[in-house]
Amino acid sequence: MGFQQAIAVCFSKYAVFEGRARRSEYWWFFLFNILMHGATGLLDVAIFGGGSGGLLNGLYSLAVLLPGIGVGVRRLHDTDHSGWWLLISLVPLVGFILLIIWLARPGDAGPNRFGPAPTATGA
Repeated sequence: MGFQQAIAVCFSKYAVFEGRARRSEYWWFFLFNILMHGATGLLDVAIFGGGSGGLLNGLYSLAVLLPGIGVGVRRLHDTDHSGWWLLISLVPLVGFILLIIWLARPGDAGPNRFGPAPTATGA
């Protein structure tokens, strides 16, 4: 899955928390968010100056909150973990490291309890 396709899938599944997501879908969307946060941060400074409090950046963060959670949940489903495991990132350091490991590892090759493999369905 390419960059544009991954972004399109994530936004088309805006608040979908079931099913599975490929690694490429998750990590391309992650990269897109980093780039957009940089761009909105620069626009904040250019338009409002340094004292704006990041208005555009905050609005962008709100706009991608649900798609980001959705793709994270679907990515965890691909590794046969419940989406509730996203909350482990709230545990300082250890939770974040464990979550990164789960998000980076390959998904289950065949169907699991969350559905068929995303490569088999073309998603």
